[in-house]
Amino acid sequence: MNRWLLWLPLGLFGLFFVSVAVGLMIPKDNVIESKMIGKPMPAFSLPAAIQERPALSSSDLVDGKPKLLNIFASWCLSCIAEAPQLLELQKAGVEIHAIASRDTPQDIANFLNRWGNPYSRIGSDATSSVQLELGSSGVPETFVIDGKGVIIHQHIGDIRKEDVAELLKILRDAQ
Repeated sequence: MNRWLLWLPLGLFGLFFVSVAVGLMIPKDNVIESKMIGKPMPAFSLPAAIQERPALSSSDLVDGKPKLLNIFASWCLSCIAEAPQLLELQKAGVEIHAIASRDTPQDIANFLNRWGNPYSRIGSDATSSVQLELGSSGVPETFVIDGKGVIIHQHIGDIRKEDVAELLKILRDAQ
């Protein structure tokens, strides 16, 4: 009986090791997708985040043309990483509106001066209430909105170079 007790710690360690190895090889999907896909934008009206761009409301997203709605923050490193791709999408003719989450006008202006400003309108969501209504799980996050104001696609995380073509296709198909 004492011999089995000697092997018990080794057996428990082996079980722990196998559990960790399986968890690393088959990671959980922790991405939270919006339940708003296929639904109209919730009604909102946000004040202008900076003086150089107009405020943003849900009615600005219903004009017959598909567009992007990007949620960003000046303190977000991934938002810096996606800035060149947003400028590329803007140069391709995409209308991009933004929601600045939990930010100050001065920090937003500094961010846009440094990394570029692809946005037509920027609303300030100081409490992240609109972001939460959209089912957004963080910044950056981008939604494709059709011309009727319906959310048709959600891009979680920063837009990378390889995502630009896919977003352009989704926008074309939304027309």
